[in-house]
Amino acid sequence: MDLGAAARGRGVLNGGLVLVIAISATLGLAAAKAAAGDLEAGRKKVRSTCRVCHGVDGIGTNPTVPNLAGESDRYIVKQLRAFRAGERNHAQMSIIAKGLSDEDIENVATYFSAIKVTATPPKAR
Repeated sequence: MDLGAAARGRGVLNGGLVLVIAISATLGLAAAKAAAGDLEAGRKKVRSTCRVCHGVDGIGTNPTVPNLAGESDRYIVKQLRAFRAGERNHAQMSIIAKGLSDEDIENVATYFSAIKVTATPPKAR
């Protein structure tokens, strides 16, 4: 089928294609911007600041500490900035986040989000 002829006849496919390309480009730029941190700098900051509670592997060291391994970098950035600004409060995290620069936050988020996590559902009995 000649999709070009069909598109010219309806004018829908070309418009839809342009919309899909525009959305894809926008999402691609957003993803690239979100993952702008330095992985190795993030690893160093995690080892010096985050590992006691969140572990170098991003797995919380006790049941009350959230796992950050594989978490969205955008989510981590948003939460750390909220702790730093006082928009979100937690006894330890509010103090720790105040000492983080924007660059530190981006780096830590890039590191934790790069950790690959797999899940195995339970087998049916």
